[in-house]
Amino acid sequence: MKIAVLLSGGVDSSVALKLLQDQGHDVTAFYLKIWLEDELAFLGSCPWEEDLKYVQEICTTSQIPLEIIPMQKEYFDTVVAYTIQEVKEGRTPNPDIMCNNHVKFGLFFDKISEGNFDKIASGHYAQTYEKDGIHYLKQAPDPVKDQTYFLSRLSQKQLAKIIFPIGHLPKEEVRKLAEQYDLPNKSRKDSQGICFLGKFKYNEFLEHYLGERKGDLIEEGTGKKWGEHKGFWFHTVGQRKGINLSHGPWYVVRKDCAKNIVYISTHYHEKTRDTLQVTNLNWFAGHPPEKSQLKLKLRHGPEFHQAQCDFSTNTIKLAASDQGIASGQFAVFYDGDICLGSGMIV
Repeated sequence: MKIAVLLSGGVDSSVALKLLQDQGHDVTAFYLKIWLEDELAFLGSCPWEEDLKYVQEICTTSQIPLEIIPMQKEYFDTVVAYTIQEVKEGRTPNPDIMCNNHVKFGLFFDKISEGNFDKIASGHYAQTYEKDGIHYLKQAPDPVKDQTYFLSRLSQKQLAKIIFPIGHLPKEEVRKLAEQYDLPNKSRKDSQGICFLGKFKYNEFLEHYLGERKGDLIEEGTGKKWGEHKGFWFHTVGQRKGINLSHGPWYVVRKDCAKNIVYISTHYHEKTRDTLQVTNLNWFAGHPPEKSQLKLKLRHGPEFHQAQCDFSTNTIKLAASDQGIASGQFAVFYDGDICLGSGMIV
């Protein structure tokens, strides 16, 4: 097949590229330049130059054509603008999900559509699964690395076009393959953090776009003012870090965005948090599942909740309490190891 491979400079996408080449496919590598290095250079060094160096070296030694696609504007208009708006509304955004949905497998595909590529490949830890003509996501065997959570907003058109060459492999096997291929990035550490920030600190990013505005830290229940904060957008419900008050630990309980008040409590974990509402549901099958008992992820990682789901009201009841339920984040639904889709938590 003729395959467009998204190459990031990391080990995972590099091994995916080499595997496809070994299988005899006609591969072209694409590096998406989405870093905000021009606007946010003052926050610190951004790793895109190092990424691109690895990408170019791998493609040169493997004799694979490489195209560098500038997408900063598209990235800002979709992912970054969404992130800023969600934070301003008091919600917790997930830019990585939006990046996959709108940029990597959205606008990028539109840009290369004239190339008549059969598939788009990436180094994500996920698998695709087809049943009765419907494409689903299937978990990777590595529960820690599985990235189906981040891919849960994709459409049928996107899923039909995507392949994940390393999705069936554990991370240790991918590292071994990188050694066998003697890739220049074989010992490179995995990237961490939000996709567009790289090594930048999230709060510094927020301060750049939203500034600071002092407001009160009020104890929930008593109404007592304990101190001040620099802006509600620096705080997330359930968060402990950054409050810096004595007589704690203190947790963020809720936020009044209009009045710029952050409500805090030392009894946060005593409250039962086992029910959530979802909206804007994306089902790979085009409709909710018939089952009401499903597995649920509230964040990327190996942990699942058992959930009782009422999709007539979009109310989800968890079998066990979770203190990290945050509006704006995504609840991702599974039947066994098959990802069915997701909804935004309200």
